Order: sequence, then C-alpha cells, then structure tokens
Amino acid sequence: MASQLLADEAADNIVRTSRTSLGDSLRSVTYFTRDDYEQLYLREDLERDADLTSFIGHEWRGFKTAQAAYEGTELGDYNYTIRVFDNGFLLRVTDEREGVFVTTDSLTMGDFNTVAQAVRSVLRDDI
Repeated sequence: MASQLLADEAADNIVRTSRTSLGDSLRSVTYFTRDDYEQLYLREDLERDADLTSFIGHEWRGFKTAQAAYEGTELGDYNYTIRVFDNGFLLRVTDEREGVFVTTDSLTMGDFNTVAQAVRSVLRDDI
C-alpha cells in the first residue's frame, strides 16, 4: 500500500499488526496526526463513505481531553480508548504526535489490549 503520511513499511506494519491481532473482526485502520489522516485499510464489505475528517477531529480532541482530565489521578497513565457502537467498536491509540484508530466487529477486552499494545509498539518502533 502506498502511503503519503507514513513510510510504506510503517503503514504495512500497522495494518499487518492489526490484522494479526484481530483477524476477520478488523473493519478498518486509519492513521492520523493533528492535521491529516490516511485510511490504511478498509474491509471489502464496508462502504467507503465515512466522514473520516470529522472522526479525526473528534478523536484528536478526545485524546487531548482524556489525557488532561486523568493526568495525575490514581488511575495511572492514559493508555487507549474504546468506543462501543451498535455495529462495532473503535479503538484509539494516540500519543502527542500521532494516532491510529481501528474499527472492529465484536471483541473481548483481552483482544483490545492485545491490539492496542501491538499498535503502540509499531508507532514507537517504526515512526
């Protein structure tokens, strides 16, 4: 896959990591920064009409808000966010520069933790 925001190897690693962790439950993978985004993967049976610009704006603001709100609490450091919808889930893994959100079909908490750790590792290592 040719990527404009990421080196091809990094983009492929994020998709491969997500596919390995989630299998056929994976719906989509989107890499984003504060100013731009790129959908790295979309499952064939899904329509390509999502308003990703609105998603990215919301997910970036949501990360900054959650990070600030919980900083220094007894809960510990912020790790990732899971959003639950009627038709699936959205997992957001973000840091100060960039993030990835992955959409899925039904998963367990263990599945979310596995993919979040794997994506965070790829972001640290490859980007």
